[in-house]
Amino acid sequence: MARMVPETHDEILVAAARRFATTGYRGTSLQDIAREVGCSKAAVLYHFANKEAILTELMAPAIGVLQALDERIRAHRGAAAQRVAAEGFVDLAVRFRREIALLRGEFPELLQQPAFAHIQRISERLVDALAGHPQRPSARIAALVLLAGISESCGEFADVPDEELRAALLALARRALEPVD
Repeated sequence: MARMVPETHDEILVAAARRFATTGYRGTSLQDIAREVGCSKAAVLYHFANKEAILTELMAPAIGVLQALDERIRAHRGAAAQRVAAEGFVDLAVRFRREIALLRGEFPELLQQPAFAHIQRISERLVDALAGHPQRPSARIAALVLLAGISESCGEFADVPDEELRAALLALARRALEPVD
């Protein structure tokens, strides 16, 4: 039987993260989250306006770090921007690997939601910085594959210690990216 008292904000976030990891964002309903917590859908809606609001809050820390990385990248050009982008994205992906794993395979659709529209612009600047030569298709392809591979690896290798994963991803980035003149 569902509990009558609305659950805390944090309990709902934990339950939502668990459900998103199991069935994906699209495959999870507010009712699923409520059932996971042991409360009513109305109790979930007492704390969050909708499912997107839950996701937005779950992703807020990672998005904040991504925005800070974007600012650091904009302060550099050429090889320095490429280095800041590679190191910064690897650090972000390792630090927030659980959050990234929640959304595996769903990023393109999620970026279409209004709450995440600014992430698309940041992603484009990140690709440009990593590519170093944004007009070269080969450089852009390498940058896109690297970003996707880093994201996927962080979700896949959740049990690898942070420093080991970071070192492996940075070594890969150095090999994959074309040097900037």
